[in-house]
Amino acid sequence: MEKITFNPEGETPVDFYVLEQTTIAGVNYILVTDVEEGDGEALILKDLSATEDADSLYEIVSDETELNAVATVFENILEDIELEK
Repeated sequence: MEKITFNPEGETPVDFYVLEQTTIAGVNYILVTDVEEGDGEALILKDLSATEDADSLYEIVSDETELNAVATVFENILEDIELEK
C-alpha cells in the first residue's frame, strides 16, 4: 500500500495510506486511510492541482452529493469495503 505524506500549511505533516484512486469526469480522486492495516478513518480527497504543477494539491471532499457519488464508485471498485457516509 502506497504511503503519502501531506504537508498542510503551518501544520504538522500527516501520513496517509492510499487504498484506491479513480478519475470521474476528468477529476482525480484518492481514497486514503490513516492506518496501514485494519479499520481506520477514511477520507476521499480531490486533486485540485494543474497538470503542470510540480506538487499535487488535494482537498477533502465535503460536498455531500459529490462525497456520496465518489464513495459509491470506490465501494464498487473495492468490493470488500463499505464506507460510512
